[in-house]
Amino acid sequence: MRDALPFDPSDLVRPFATLGKQDTALVGGKGANLGELLRAGLPVPQGFVVTAQAYLDALDTAGVRPKVNAIAEKLDADDSAALTAASAELRKLVQTVGVPATLRAQILRAYAALGDDRAVAVRSSATMEDTAGSSFAGMNETYTNIRGQDALIDAIVRCWASVWGERVMAYRASNNMRDEPAIAVCVQEMVDSQRSGVMFTADPATGDRQRIVIEGAFGLGEVVVGGQVEPDTYVLAKDGPRLLTVRVGHKTHKIVRGPDGKDLRVDLPAAEGTRRVLDDAEILALAALATRIEAHYGSPQDVEWAADAEAMYIVQARPITTLGDAATATPDAGTTANSGRVLLSGLGAAPGRVAGKVRILKSAEDGGQLLAGEVLVAAMTSPDWVPTLRRAAALVTDGGGMTCHAAIVSRELRIPCIVGTREATRVLRDGELVTVDPAKGQVLEGDLTAADVHIQVNAPPPAASEPVEAIGTRLYVNLAIADQAAAVAALPVDGVGLLRAEFMITDALGGAHPKQLIAEGRRQEFIDKMSASLLTITRAFAPRPVIYRSYDFRTNEFRKLRGGEAHEPHEENPMIGYRGCYRYVRDPELFLLELDTLAAVREQTPNLHLMIPFVRTQWELEACLEIVDKHPLARQRGLLRWVMAEVPSVVYRIPDYARLGIHGVSIGSNDLTQLMLGVDRDSEICAELFDESDAAVLDAIRQIIEKAREHGLTSSLCGQAPSNNPAFADQLVRFGITSISVNPDAARSTRRVIAESERRLLLDAARRR
Repeated sequence: MRDALPFDPSDLVRPFATLGKQDTALVGGKGANLGELLRAGLPVPQGFVVTAQAYLDALDTAGVRPKVNAIAEKLDADDSAALTAASAELRKLVQTVGVPATLRAQILRAYAALGDDRAVAVRSSATMEDTAGSSFAGMNETYTNIRGQDALIDAIVRCWASVWGERVMAYRASNNMRDEPAIAVCVQEMVDSQRSGVMFTADPATGDRQRIVIEGAFGLGEVVVGGQVEPDTYVLAKDGPRLLTVRVGHKTHKIVRGPDGKDLRVDLPAAEGTRRVLDDAEILALAALATRIEAHYGSPQDVEWAADAEAMYIVQARPITTLGDAATATPDAGTTANSGRVLLSGLGAAPGRVAGKVRILKSAEDGGQLLAGEVLVAAMTSPDWVPTLRRAAALVTDGGGMTCHAAIVSRELRIPCIVGTREATRVLRDGELVTVDPAKGQVLEGDLTAADVHIQVNAPPPAASEPVEAIGTRLYVNLAIADQAAAVAALPVDGVGLLRAEFMITDALGGAHPKQLIAEGRRQEFIDKMSASLLTITRAFAPRPVIYRSYDFRTNEFRKLRGGEAHEPHEENPMIGYRGCYRYVRDPELFLLELDTLAAVREQTPNLHLMIPFVRTQWELEACLEIVDKHPLARQRGLLRWVMAEVPSVVYRIPDYARLGIHGVSIGSNDLTQLMLGVDRDSEICAELFDESDAAVLDAIRQIIEKAREHGLTSSLCGQAPSNNPAFADQLVRFGITSISVNPDAARSTRRVIAESERRLLLDAARRR
């Protein structure tokens, strides 16, 4: 493979060697990961990426971007007819755009650097693809063995158009992805694959992180990920690694590069199709690469590999998006859960255990025949089946392995799945009642789920005994630690309105002052620990928002940390001293560490947003936002910027803050009360003077809410008062607040108060008519 390609930093085309995992917003998950792998010294074929901004610029140049977004925003993805029509219109719009002349020149210059008319793979790389939150497995298009300038440009445009395919739009809807989609395109030297496949550095069906699963077939890897053949499956223990099991698949055909340079399907004789793809030494060599990749990323990975006559290459890696759901519950010993007659067996690919009537479908076009709750049975499903899969109780296929599209998408949609049964469409009958048990890899006769005594682990938490009433005011929770994130996320709340950074930072610092930690060369340790804690929370609440309030230590608190006395000034009244936004401006070092952490976490979970505390003046907020704007975090799509409304000056500054691009204000009633009444909220002597319900405080809160609404900002309140005083929450609803954030233990009672308040407002309005 060739050396790194030259490039101009202003280009909308970027060589792999200039990219890393921090560039997801620029080049999508696939492009960022290819750059990351190449720079880590792994055997990755050279190539370049046409950035997501190039796609958006092409739409803008053609003047169609507003129309594209308008069509997408009005779409109901559950209306299959409307989805089909909108997809056709959107794809046609994008295909008519073409590639602007300047961009075309950049693409062809990068292509020429790969070699004369080099055969390449052209692969879509959506900005939300191949992240920890979503894989988009095979949703957008990939074209192999593309050769020549015109063919390359045409393939790139077709990749652009694929972002509006029916399956992609349905997938985005099922994952509640609302941001404007953007797509980059990877162009990579083509490996003349004799063998290829996929490997997981954890067992995707059981969640076992001590296993590596490798699947392989002959020819190009699309026969594996597309489920076109039943691949070989090799399972290894990471200890060693040691080969544990070998399952040789039935490989009916392979796809290779034909004499004309294009893809050619070649049918395999039975003897060839049942031959092992990899010998033991090759399996161990691939496992070693998989282990290196997992160690580099620090989390389990889904890796694509390819081998020509000379070497093995890594052509993609992405986080495993569903491992947290992969454990499978099993019935207690002694029950009759699995006592039914086994109708057929295969590979358990997505966990759960359900019963339903069989519906055999021959193609995605027959999807309308599937009734909600039926077991979908097919020879194989491709990404085109996603709209249908959303209605299925379970999926059973003739072909495929644990890493095919059907398996990956089933895991993400939380649909129990068995693949590689070889004869499901022949053995099963329409309307037949069956139990699908991926834990055993079996389809059993009849409904055996009544004997189950465990709740299916990938199901949502059981509903509370009391009904959850719908409310118009959003209800958020305040959090400070990650340990209980999953339990709190199961409450009927709309997200995290205040995630206090201080406790997590103290833990990440190991009791040291941040400057002490940095002096000890442990900067990355801080980022890694903070990221792990934040991801525990953001994953639990996704796609609901998590508003992270950046650190608001006061000097007396910082001085208590190891090394703090050497770095912190002494203040007589630190409560109104060197803290919050002003501290970031004067000494941004720790704030920049936080921004690095937020950027890393948002690459995997974009529901995390930034809130800046204790903003006193307009100029300091401007200076703080300049720091944010210069950071890679600011280039990530969908980032919301909030400020805490704690200082009375905010009452007068909301119009200015709106002009600076602030999206929301969150009222910190504790500090606001302190500064409105001149009472140190930490003072025991003056405690009786501290009253968040004082008329002056309430009037300031009312003005903040009204001015925020007037200038298009959302408003919230995250102080202690609503948790302690239902009447206070009632007052906030009457003021028209957008959301209220309370302690988790007060979430249900506050929800009832909000509902009652909203009902009274509606009743009062009706009586005044």
